Amino acid sequence: MKATQNPPTTVQVTPADLLRMAALYLRRHGWHQGTYYANTTDNPTPPACAAGAIGIACAGYRVERFSQLDPDALADYLAALGVFVDYLDTTAPVFFIDEDGYLLDEHTSPYSWNDDPARTAEQVITALTAAAAEWDSLRNAGGENA
Repeated sequence: MKATQNPPTTVQVTPADLLRMAALYLRRHGWHQGTYYANTTDNPTPPACAAGAIGIACAGYRVERFSQLDPDALADYLAALGVFVDYLDTTAPVFFIDEDGYLLDEHTSPYSWNDDPARTAEQVITALTAAAAEWDSLRNAGGENA
């Protein structure tokens, strides 16, 4: 860049960036199962589940109902959560089959995956980080498909 050019004033945050921020949040503030956040009223940064941590990464604060986010933050949340689900579908698929043998759900739920009693915080943090790396590997610097 030449000295006479104006640098960009905004930086586009990608789903991979948000997933890494969610992983960092969990490392710093703790991981939780069962609800988006641990039940505390006096802590603005409570332990969170994977989806709750992604929400905090998108909004910058604890969000009780993601549908109440402004449209841009909601779009970012849904994009990052979608990338995470795509990663889980390829690495930890969970298929629900009804009693007649029909597939009920072909996507891994990040909520039930997070809340599995055998799940650990390190597994969640690792999956968020790996999903971000996979997203990056499939795209170029501008976010377009490689």
